[in-house]
Parts: sequence; C-alpha cells; structure tokens
Amino acid sequence: MIPVLTIDGPSGAGKGTVARLVAQQLGWHLLDSGALYRLTALAGIDRGFDLNDEVAVASCARALAVEFKIIENSVVIELDGCDVTTRVRSEEAGMGASTVAALPAVREALFDRQRQFCQAPGLVADGRDMGTAIFPDAMVKIFLTASAEARAERRAKQLIQLGESVSLPRLLEDIKARDERDSARSASPLKPADDAILVDSTALSIEQVVSRVLSELAAKQK
Repeated sequence: MIPVLTIDGPSGAGKGTVARLVAQQLGWHLLDSGALYRLTALAGIDRGFDLNDEVAVASCARALAVEFKIIENSVVIELDGCDVTTRVRSEEAGMGASTVAALPAVREALFDRQRQFCQAPGLVADGRDMGTAIFPDAMVKIFLTASAEARAERRAKQLIQLGESVSLPRLLEDIKARDERDSARSASPLKPADDAILVDSTALSIEQVVSRVLSELAAKQK
C-alpha cells in the first residue's frame, strides 16, 4: 500500500509550508487540496459564473488539469501547463475556494481527482478533509492549528509579499468567519479525524512542526 500522510487544519496554520518541506525531505508527491478549490473558484470567476451555481462550478472542477511541482524550495502550481502560483494565493481565490468547497457537487467532482495523486513512493496531502474524507486510511493524520490572531498575522505577511494592501483587523474577521463556515458546512466540515494527531503551531517554528510531523511518521513506520 502506498503510504499517505495527511495534514489538515484551518487557513493560515502553516499546512502548505509544512507539507512542502515534509514532501521534500521524504521525496514524496505533494497534494495541495486547498489549491484545487482555489483553482476551481478562479476558473469559475474567469468564466463569469456565480460561485454558488453548483452545476456550473462543478463542471469547472471536473475539467481542471493541475500539477504541483517543487522547484527551488517552492511549490509551483500549473493549470493547463501555465504557472498560476501567485494568483492562486490571492485573497480573492481564498474566499472563492471557501464558497465552492461548501458545494457537494464540487466536492464530488474533485474527490476522485484528489485520490489520483496517491502514487509511489508516497503522498503528503494537505487540506481540510484529507484525513476524514479523502484518505481515511492514511498512515499518519496531522491536524495543524494555531490561534486566529497568529494566522491573521501570517496571512498579512503573505499578502504584503504579493503586493496586496492589508487590513489586519479585516483579515482576522475573515479568518474567524471562514473557520465558522468551514466547521459548520454539511459537506466534509473542518474537524480533526478521530485518530488525528493535534499540533498547535502558534508558538512553534516551521522547523519544529516539520520535525514533529516527521517523528510521528517515523514512529508509525517502525
């Protein structure tokens, strides 16, 4: 069986960075499931769709041709062969992703696509329902979290690096609203799997979190 390590948690907890570093060290494939929803949202926006139009957005989800590449210590996201990494990380894409992720037909359309990323020698999958819905038999399941304040500050730094204007109070409000929406949705709500290992990254460095994740995996592989 191909080993899978899942890293779930709320926005801004550091899942993406941790998943990339762990995948690099292990030499495993990488799945950024949140990006798939962001890509679906962007595809819908580009086509002029209402992101609450479940049928239209699900058609976008089914047509996505995506690849995640780790190049020079960064994840490059390609859609139909084009680099869309920067645009996928925009706040517009993030809010759109939270909207389309609540649509059952979209989640169904992306379910099989996500499982196709499971290839030898192994997969590191980060998202919000990787350990509960997509890979329930994963070898190790991590639920990575942090305080809303810490996550807002991290997101602010990301947006500033992207050249976007930032309002920290608004970001904090948006993160709390997104947490509530993601936790309350009927389709795969954000919650730890019953057998997930909880890791609070509020006071931890990225290196400390990566070390903890690798230790948990090593212990499971013994």
